[in-house]
Amino acid sequence: MTGALPEQVLVIGGGLAALAAAISARRAGARVTMLEAAPRELRGGNTRHSRNLRIAHDRPTAQIPGSYSEDEFMADLAKASEGRADPALSRLLARASSDLPGWLAAQGIVFQTRDIPHSRKTAFFLGGGRAAVNALYATAERLGVRVLYGAGVDGVDLGSGAAKPFHPCATVIACGGMQAAMQAARPGFINRGTPYARGEVLRRALADGAEAAGDAEAAHLVAVDARSPHADGGIVTRVDGMEFGMAVDARGARFADETAVTGPTRYAMWGRLVADLPERGATLVLDAVGIERAPLSVFPPLEASTLPELAERIGADAATLEASAREAGRVTRPPFFAFPMRPGITFTCLGLRVDETARVVRRDGSPCVNVFAAGMIMAPNILGTGYVAGGGMTVGAVFGRIAGEEAARHALA
Repeated sequence: MTGALPEQVLVIGGGLAALAAAISARRAGARVTMLEAAPRELRGGNTRHSRNLRIAHDRPTAQIPGSYSEDEFMADLAKASEGRADPALSRLLARASSDLPGWLAAQGIVFQTRDIPHSRKTAFFLGGGRAAVNALYATAERLGVRVLYGAGVDGVDLGSGAAKPFHPCATVIACGGMQAAMQAARPGFINRGTPYARGEVLRRALADGAEAAGDAEAAHLVAVDARSPHADGGIVTRVDGMEFGMAVDARGARFADETAVTGPTRYAMWGRLVADLPERGATLVLDAVGIERAPLSVFPPLEASTLPELAERIGADAATLEASAREAGRVTRPPFFAFPMRPGITFTCLGLRVDETARVVRRDGSPCVNVFAAGMIMAPNILGTGYVAGGGMTVGAVFGRIAGEEAARHALA
C-alpha cells in the first residue's frame, strides 16, 4: 500500500481475537494494519477449527435454547480453572458475552438456527470456524483494515509498542499461544491447530518484563488419531467412543476405566491419560458392536477377525490384549477394530497478564500504556489450565473487542 499513512493500531494475529480487535479499532476511527503469520489460504489461526462460542443469556434465542446465567458461566469458569480464574476478568467475560451473537452477526457471521446441536450454553457458527473467519476478513477489508499475510514478527517493545518494522501508536497482541513450539519439544505430540502459533511474541514479552498468567508446562490436550497430520488437523482428528470398547497401551493393557467419564470433560481426560503413558501412544479397541456405537471417524479403523491378529497389527502382546478384553467385558464380538491414538495439543496454557482494559501488565504491576492482548495469549487469566467448550472463542471475541476499542482510543487521543 504505497503512499498510505502509517498505521495507528497494529494487530498481530489472524484469528477471531485479532479480527475482533482490528474491526473494533477501525470502526472507532483508527487506521489499522493486521499481521497474519500464515499465508492467506491458512489464515484464521485455531478459529478455523472452531465451531461455537459460550454465551450467557437469560432466555432462549434463535441461536441458543434455554437460558445460561452470568453466575452459571462464572461457576463453570471457576471449576474449569480450579479457582485460578481472575474474578474481575471472568465477570467481564460472562457479562460481555451476552451481546456477542448480535455484534458478530453485524460483522457478517451467520449463526446456526436450525438443527442446532444440543447446548444451552453455546451458539454455533453456520459453516463452522472457516466460514466465520472468511466473513470477518471480508468485513475488515471492506472497512479498510490493511491485512498482510506471511507477516509474523518476533516481538513487541512493551514501552513503545513497536514491532519492527512497524511503529504504531498502539499494538494488540492476538497471535495465540505456543502449541507449535510445545509440539516440537515433546516428541509424540500432534498439534491440532495452526502451526504458526510458535510463541515468539509471547516469550519476548515475558523476557522483557510482562507478567505471566497460567502454566508454561500445561496444555489443553485431547486424544487424536495417530495418523493425523503433523499440524492443523482440527476437530475431525479427535478419537472418541472409549466407553464402547477399551483403551490399551503399547503392550495391550488397559490403563484407565473407559466408562468413568462420559461427559464433555472426557476429551481432555483422555488427552492427558495418553500423554502420561511412557510411549505417548495408545489404541482404542472396539468390537463389532462397539464400532457401530462409536462416533464416525475420518480415519478407517485397523481391522482383524481375532484379537491375536489385531494384536499383531497394533504391535501389542496377544495374551495381554485378550486379558484386557476379558477384563473390560465390552470387546467380545468379532471382527475387531483399532484406532491408534496420540495426545493432540489444542492450545497451551501460558499467557500474558492483562487488566480489564486488555492492557498487558508488567511484573511490577503497572499496565503497558499502549500494548494490549486478546485471545489465547491472555486466556489463562480466565481459564487457568482448564477449558470450557466455546470458552476460547468467547475470550477472543470479548477481549478482542475491548483491546481494539482501547487501542483506538489511545491512538486517537
